Amino acid sequence: MNQAAIMIKRVHSIDLLRGLAMIVMALDHTRNYFSADAMIFGPADLARTNVPLFFTRWITHFCAPAFVFLAGTSAFFVGQRKGKKQLSLFLVTRGLWLIFLELTVVNFGWTFNIHFPFFTLGVIWALGVSMIVLAVLVWLPDPAVLCIGALVVACHNLLDGIHFPGSSLKSFLWSSLHDPSWGKEANQLNLQGHRVVVDYPLLPWIGVMALGYCFGHLYKPTINISTRIKVLLLLGGAVVVIFLFLRILNFYGDPYPWTAQKTKIFTILSFLKVTKYPPSLDFILMTLGPTLLFLAAAEKPSKALAESIQRIGRVPMFFYLVHIYLLHLFALIAARLSGYQFYDMISQKPLTPVIRGYGFSLPMVYVVWAIALLSLYPLCKWYDNYKSSHRKWWLSYL
Repeated sequence: MNQAAIMIKRVHSIDLLRGLAMIVMALDHTRNYFSADAMIFGPADLARTNVPLFFTRWITHFCAPAFVFLAGTSAFFVGQRKGKKQLSLFLVTRGLWLIFLELTVVNFGWTFNIHFPFFTLGVIWALGVSMIVLAVLVWLPDPAVLCIGALVVACHNLLDGIHFPGSSLKSFLWSSLHDPSWGKEANQLNLQGHRVVVDYPLLPWIGVMALGYCFGHLYKPTINISTRIKVLLLLGGAVVVIFLFLRILNFYGDPYPWTAQKTKIFTILSFLKVTKYPPSLDFILMTLGPTLLFLAAAEKPSKALAESIQRIGRVPMFFYLVHIYLLHLFALIAARLSGYQFYDMISQKPLTPVIRGYGFSLPMVYVVWAIALLSLYPLCKWYDNYKSSHRKWWLSYL
């Protein structure tokens, strides 16, 4: 078997991680739609949250970094098979496609509002633009891509103090790069009555994807499994240690330092409460360190459980799109059964409507999450089988 043929084989540990990230992500979105607390306050609000609610949100922080990082790794695999010219073209076209999906299919799935009063630029937009930037970066030597990615991730927090208030184009462009306009209505771009809300600023995510691209070298056929496991353990352990060092010292890495709280457990929560929008250096270190350690452990996973999760990991975009519509449909039904109208779950403001009095306990959120996963799995299994048995060009875009 030649080297190109080997590279075409899927990396099961990466599929497993990607599938697990999608499953955990669905928990966060289920909480958004069904938790009574989610309609009133954020789960990381230490003045109002509780430990189970906090960790229900915290565990989902690992999803976006893992997904963006592995998107870069997948791009490396494509480049190994097809060369840089075809890789660059693929990244541009797929990036543009993802931006289109974000503005249309994804935004409608979150809102069910045919008037599109706002467009949220979320994780799919960040993936799309990061791919377009990576299409340029891949023409550089890989060590240069690694340095650029590391510098962006390590240094972007130096820009935290720069703000451009208002709804001008300059303000929007800066929001798109580093200063999210989520929750800042005055900073949102207004296009003839349609507001554009930046949820995922691009700069750190571009760095994460560049690092993921370089990470793909660890999965070349010349690297044996035992060597890769050792490197993953060393890298993952080093990243965790750097996170702990920066967070304990509290001098750089996150715009909001941790503080002593009323109890020891809440002090720990404060320590773990790092900034996601945009992802701070501490946030990226906190999530990618354990991600690398997981990949080391996943080289030899338990087959019974791993196979089902890998199926989801092989069709992540399909899962993402379908789960948004399924959860929103469940929420429509839940709202109606709770005495509200269907239109109460049609969003006029970003993400989900605020319905006072609606919502369920946290255990019920987990029940709905489990029902959603059981409903989604047969669809993912069908699409995975279809994708593996058909060689059509458009399948690589979904």
